[in-house]
Amino acid sequence: MAGLYSLTRPLLFQLEPEIAHRLTLAAIRTLGRIHPLNQYVADLCRGSLPAIPVEAMGLFFPNPVGLAAGLDKHAEAVDGLAALGFGFLELGTVTPLPQAGNPRPRVFRLSGAQALINRMGFNSEGLNQFLTRLGQHQQQAIIGINLGRNAATGNQNAWRDYLTGLRAVYRIADYVTINISSPNTEGLRDLQEHDILDRLLQQLKDEQRRLADLHSKYTPIAVKISPDLNTDGIGQIAEVLIRRGIDGIVATNTTITRPLDADVYPQVSQTGGLSGAPLAILSHRVITELRQHTPPSFPIIAVGGIMDAASAQAALSAGATLIQLYSGLIYRGPALVREILRALEAADAAGR
Repeated sequence: MAGLYSLTRPLLFQLEPEIAHRLTLAAIRTLGRIHPLNQYVADLCRGSLPAIPVEAMGLFFPNPVGLAAGLDKHAEAVDGLAALGFGFLELGTVTPLPQAGNPRPRVFRLSGAQALINRMGFNSEGLNQFLTRLGQHQQQAIIGINLGRNAATGNQNAWRDYLTGLRAVYRIADYVTINISSPNTEGLRDLQEHDILDRLLQQLKDEQRRLADLHSKYTPIAVKISPDLNTDGIGQIAEVLIRRGIDGIVATNTTITRPLDADVYPQVSQTGGLSGAPLAILSHRVITELRQHTPPSFPIIAVGGIMDAASAQAALSAGATLIQLYSGLIYRGPALVREILRALEAADAAGR
């Protein structure tokens, strides 16, 4: 699989990034649907993977390496992605109503820095189409669903969109992530402000309790935060999440900062969120500070700048419970999952 991706990546990188993304996702979707190709992928990518079970948010993950939200926004390729060996998949972001997102072009590669800039803007086919597709998958996988608000909703009524999303996905999701940190929806990050966040989470927890009674099923809620928060902001968010009984936190989203030389990377001036290797330092800081403000058992899902086994181990050592990949997959391919898991297994054996 590593050799195959090394051959196809130069061809994909000749294409406009969003087109390359669509083609890759279509190929993964096809592999997941066609027998015996789906079994071949599973044997190739999963057969020799070590089992590294993790319990978090009341769920049992077969391994700690997950797919980050944003790669499969519309639940199109669940079976193919599950065959790649992930311990869990986070799908979306999905909004209640369909919306096109921002105008194209809206994704940019900074290949020398192993980075991406995107300003997708929650392009979404809406909850109805998303759930129809998700209901068709056959692979057994832990599924997280990442929820956003529609751009037209605004923050004053954002709670309505998040509650609509929570109600719609509650029975089918293994966990739900509330995305309040994308830099590509105007004003969204303001929802991280202490009092606004406190009111939103109170409403979500009240609805979670009602839905748990109604469906006899508890679906955990996590919140996805920005890497651009200062130390006080991180502490305040952690306090609110713990007090309101939120089940976990996803750290972090993309950054609006630009820790790259514009003379070397001219596209760094593009508007949007930066992800990939340059995000690692910021995400690592947030994870470290979160762990200082949360109990040891509180789940932190690390995402941002995890490009190899070393950065995965660094995130876990900083206090993360689980990790997610996105840009690392773009630059390294699906063999990255196996690389990380084997390194974690070796580290665990050396520590015993």
